[in-house]
Amino acid sequence: MEEKTIRKARQPSLDRSAWIKGALAALSEEGHAGLRVETLAKRLNVTKGSFYWHFEDRHDLVGAVLEAWKLGRIADIHKQTAAPSGKELAALRHTLEVYSTSRNRKGLPIELAVREWANRDTRATAIVAEVDAERMRCTARLFEKLGASPAEATARSLLLYAYVFGFSLMRCDHFLPNPAAAKVWIADCIACVST
Repeated sequence: MEEKTIRKARQPSLDRSAWIKGALAALSEEGHAGLRVETLAKRLNVTKGSFYWHFEDRHDLVGAVLEAWKLGRIADIHKQTAAPSGKELAALRHTLEVYSTSRNRKGLPIELAVREWANRDTRATAIVAEVDAERMRCTARLFEKLGASPAEATARSLLLYAYVFGFSLMRCDHFLPNPAAAKVWIADCIACVST
């Protein structure tokens, strides 16, 4: 009977990826301050000792969180901008739609938290710069395939990201009579390259 009680009292162990996933959730809700070991252990309903099975220290966790965010963002932009020849404009329009819709609301808090964190931490700054550079490269490549010069492709890519991040932060439905029509018009302006 006593052995059964002991087995019931033990919590299932978490692996490194579960800690990182929990840390990303904390980051989205509390910002960088949510990445404290004690807070995460409590949030994940495990002991602080469990943390040290998977990470050397908090610095190790922070690096793992940044790397996970970076790899996820880069994989996502590669997926969004993958386009067979002749389908580049459709890929750009799809990218604009994906990143400016309510579906993006889930990723926005993490994006904002990482960007705020980058204002104070050189590792986060470097990771954000890598992600932004890859985002720009991927969309610029599409613009160039549509006939834009490298300079125009870069400028349009910057405009694309300024739009999607800005639109994600605004609640346009509160002041625009037809936000969907405005999004289509803006997307067409950004995506259409005159050759």
